[in-house]
Amino acid sequence: MSTKPSNAPAALLQDHDRTVKRISETIRDFSARGQKFRIKHGSTNSTRTAKKGSNFVDLSKLNRVLHVDTVNKTALVEPNVPMDRLVEATIPHGLVPPVVMEFPGITTGGGFAGTSGESSSFRHGFFDRTLDWVEIVLANGEVVRCSENERQDLLRGGAGAVGSLGTTTLVQLRLEEAKPYVEVTYHPVTSMQEAVDLSKTIMQDPSVNYLDGIMFSKTQGAIITGRKVDSPANGSTIRRFSARSDPWFYLHVKSCLDKAPSQPTTETVPLAEYLFRYDRGGFWVAPMAFDYFHFPFNRFTRWFVDDFLHTRMMYTALHAGGVGKDIIIQDLALPMSTAAQFTDYTHDKFGIYPLWLCPLKTQPGPSFHPHLSGSHAADSPDGIMMNIGLWGWAPAPPPGVSKKDNYLALNRDLESKLAALGGKKWLYAKTFYPEHEFWNDHVGGREWYDALREKYHATGLPDAYEKTHTDIHAEWNQRSAWKDRVLGMWPIGGVWGLWKAIRSGTYKEARASKWKSFGRDAGMQKKLD
Repeated sequence: MSTKPSNAPAALLQDHDRTVKRISETIRDFSARGQKFRIKHGSTNSTRTAKKGSNFVDLSKLNRVLHVDTVNKTALVEPNVPMDRLVEATIPHGLVPPVVMEFPGITTGGGFAGTSGESSSFRHGFFDRTLDWVEIVLANGEVVRCSENERQDLLRGGAGAVGSLGTTTLVQLRLEEAKPYVEVTYHPVTSMQEAVDLSKTIMQDPSVNYLDGIMFSKTQGAIITGRKVDSPANGSTIRRFSARSDPWFYLHVKSCLDKAPSQPTTETVPLAEYLFRYDRGGFWVAPMAFDYFHFPFNRFTRWFVDDFLHTRMMYTALHAGGVGKDIIIQDLALPMSTAAQFTDYTHDKFGIYPLWLCPLKTQPGPSFHPHLSGSHAADSPDGIMMNIGLWGWAPAPPPGVSKKDNYLALNRDLESKLAALGGKKWLYAKTFYPEHEFWNDHVGGREWYDALREKYHATGLPDAYEKTHTDIHAEWNQRSAWKDRVLGMWPIGGVWGLWKAIRSGTYKEARASKWKSFGRDAGMQKKLD
């Protein structure tokens, strides 16, 4: 199948089609032999433990922005293009994707196959809602395109289905006008309910382009708004967050609240700096590494080990070292009406702070994305949910209870409370639902999905439950006994993870980022070298 738009470079598209043809032939061969396979991307931003397998389809070479159409405001993007390389291709043209995932290494294909909602998602919805069409290789090797006008069921069913309906090889992404800066305001709040109410009010303001928030405790937090602007207001501070000497974003917000606990603080941030403001420190996950190594956490130490504290390096170390098995990393979307109840529960049960808040425009289910169901859907016709990022160490087990049993019990209790309050999880994280709960309570039924699997020849692929369910007993015993014991000895697992991260060279991606220069002069439109 040709993917050529008339105004795109022919040589690049022909090379893309040749690569997809090879991928199609590999998949067709696995299908003919009745063998399941997994996708090799070259990177991941999932916190699930990778499952073993010997049959892989390598997509790592599909890593280019093939074309930016400045007239129609679209981009033709291969699935392994990460967010930082994507905005480096579009911002010089004065354009930016409507939804940009806040970790630079998250890929375009991952944004479609997973769930990706960010601070612009109260306007635009999840990342897949910004795509015009998606090219997919079905499990029988056939290459098809799906859009609102062609195979819409595959477009919507494949979104968030973790590749269980086919393999994404290209997307056409809509773009919108970019401006050099974002005017960012930190609005203090003193409770979760106040944060919810203020978010509802702000969403009615059409001048606001970005909206998220941080709760630092039960009684201190900030709702953060962003407006795209051409230039800083008179007297406005220009703030950056990407350099080794810059503050981490969440620590900077906390400092602003401490200095002005009852008054909003406004400053100006270059657009790309805003989009990737949480990269250093991985929101606030990186301090757990300092805890693990008993390493002082201060401005100097953060400066000293900065290369290790960007999200690409952190994910690599997490997966290699295996020391994060008892960390809670979950994103949980709640109806606006029950979000405050949920954070009361997490306060008492987990005591984890900060919490990330992000209002999301959702669509009706069934879906693998968070969505409103039952009476909550009827009560909220706009589909808005409040995402809550719960990221931190699991509470210590009570006497006589193992860490593994405690971790499982905490997660199952979390899933139960979430369902009781009408919430849904994001499937990048670990899920522990029994299968019937996964399909009925989370997805909203499986008949539609089974019909899609049959229609699009995907019954031989691992299904969404198989790909996302965490078997805790297998995970905690995945290595040989001696290796598990050795890596479980402090600090060997952590050191091994760091060594593997260094060997991966992923720190070079952050060092090489051209977007860090955007907004340092008036030449945002200037072409990159």
